[in-house]
Amino acid sequence: MSSGAIQFAEKVLALLDDGRFSSTYKYAVLLGLLDLSLENVSRTGEPAEVFTTRQLAAKVIELYWPHAAPYAREATAEVLIQNGSSRQAEIVTAIRRTRERIAAADPSASLVQLRQREPAEFKRLTDTVERIVIDMPLPRLQRVGNTVNRFVYEWDENADRAQVRAYQRGRPSTFDNRIRLRPAVGAWLVELNALLRPLIQRHWSTMVARLNQLEEARLERFLFGADRIPLAQVRTALRELQHDACFYCRRTLGSSSHVDHFIPWSRYPEDGLANLVLAHDACNLKKRDFLPATPHVVRWAERLGGRELHELETELRWEAAVDDMRGVARDVYLRLPDDAMLWLAGADFVPPDVATLRQVLE
Repeated sequence: MSSGAIQFAEKVLALLDDGRFSSTYKYAVLLGLLDLSLENVSRTGEPAEVFTTRQLAAKVIELYWPHAAPYAREATAEVLIQNGSSRQAEIVTAIRRTRERIAAADPSASLVQLRQREPAEFKRLTDTVERIVIDMPLPRLQRVGNTVNRFVYEWDENADRAQVRAYQRGRPSTFDNRIRLRPAVGAWLVELNALLRPLIQRHWSTMVARLNQLEEARLERFLFGADRIPLAQVRTALRELQHDACFYCRRTLGSSSHVDHFIPWSRYPEDGLANLVLAHDACNLKKRDFLPATPHVVRWAERLGGRELHELETELRWEAAVDDMRGVARDVYLRLPDDAMLWLAGADFVPPDVATLRQVLE
């Protein structure tokens, strides 16, 4: 790890340790910037340097979507408070209302389905969340105590609400929606992702537990666990796509199988079709959260480049996220040290074939 990344991490830790967070918004912004940095890695492995407030708002919605569902405890179920005042955080309220509206038509509808089926509703929600992000966490994130240190990004700090609304309506506006990362920050974010993500999630869970007087471990599973949407809905389609063969060992699947996240959920939480494969229970349990070895990546990359995923996306109305996952894979694999160990099968691990990985992922 570079000395610059270590110094950057120290500053992020200072932000997390600042006990004056009044809501969980800062955690969402930090995780959103991590996600955007991973998704927008170039073909040569270089991270992006500029995002938009619109992109960040969409990421914040993804992060808060599961949080806006009722959390069951004892004899009650309610949406958990994520604000230190007596009122719920505005973003959580906005998402909860959207969930309730679409649930009236389809109780099982997910965020992926909302984007596909109700684009106008998703735009309204994104407009609301974008305005809140501009008003609150973006101006306050880079503050520790009374000191402001713009070490993560620069942006239009003097944004006028009227100009923001004009921009959202497609009218002439002076608002600049770009979030410009400071030099090297994009590279540091992707380098530190595996360390920063669980740390930020733990701080977030701890704060929500404190606000709601809950036991922390169970709460963290609720907020950030993998079973956020019913993946069984895609099982039949994946079985047909894989010709009834386990993605990893290539043997016939039989009656018992798991829908697995190819890039582990702990590395990057994505339920798009591009990141889902069907595997034997035994293969999935052996793989766990390890990165798959080069031969698996080669087959996975071939799938990303085929028509079948795009056809399934239309048929199932389930987002594929092909470009996002290709960017994440580039970041994860093209930065591996030569002596990294990747899961091949059972208890067998092998080092990366860097030349092959670069060829299939670029």
